[in-house]
Amino acid sequence: MSSSTAPPKIRLREIRKAFASKVVLDGVDLAIEEGESLVIIGGSGTGKSVLLKHIIGLMKPDRGTVTVDGTDLSTLGYREITGFRRRFGMAFQEGALFDSMTVAQNIAFPLERARRFDRSAVRKRVDECLGLVRLDGAEEKMPSELSGGMRRRVGFARAIALKPAILLFDEPTSGLDPVMTALLDEVILDLQRTLESTTVTITHDMTSAFRIADRIAMLHRGKIIAIGTPKELKADTDPRLLQFLEGRAEGPLSE
Repeated sequence: MSSSTAPPKIRLREIRKAFASKVVLDGVDLAIEEGESLVIIGGSGTGKSVLLKHIIGLMKPDRGTVTVDGTDLSTLGYREITGFRRRFGMAFQEGALFDSMTVAQNIAFPLERARRFDRSAVRKRVDECLGLVRLDGAEEKMPSELSGGMRRRVGFARAIALKPAILLFDEPTSGLDPVMTALLDEVILDLQRTLESTTVTITHDMTSAFRIADRIAMLHRGKIIAIGTPKELKADTDPRLLQFLEGRAEGPLSE
């Protein structure tokens, strides 16, 4: 992680977002430092995915600003924001692969759209990405032939194809067994270190969160109510955080 005197890689200031009368984000203030792995936790429907979409510019806040590398995303036009998103790699739940394409074709898709690479360069980068996610030799497989964990890793490989500076993971281990979850956590950490990227992950899996995070932020009722290192969060006495970390049915989150 860079020095604390450096400006944050991503800065959200007083972000508010509502859909009709439902307020999803209510004054979110968050700084994500260059090169860190930040994990965002919180209950279902608390706005974690909405927050992620604001970071990548897929949604605009009703109020507040999102800046990435010092650029206010609200100042960018459609063409500019489309180009700006190339700094991001997004890994969706379940991998979100194209079922009619092979593994290699899925990973090659963003490279071919960029129109900056010849066929041999695309093939080389596909092989590199598969190696990084520990799937050497899977190029010609179809998504239907892959396990859930393999599909996620192909999604990771596609997300890193253009060597993004920022990686976003949306529930990367949801529904997977503990062994596969541990493997995906190792891959996420490997990708962050190899690419020297800034990583933002949303998850419900606290074992995974504590394994991959430099810092963890908890989102509740549209606000960040706790943020710190895994050690700091384990020492936090906020009853809402404690209930979530301990997975208890009874407590303030249930009220």
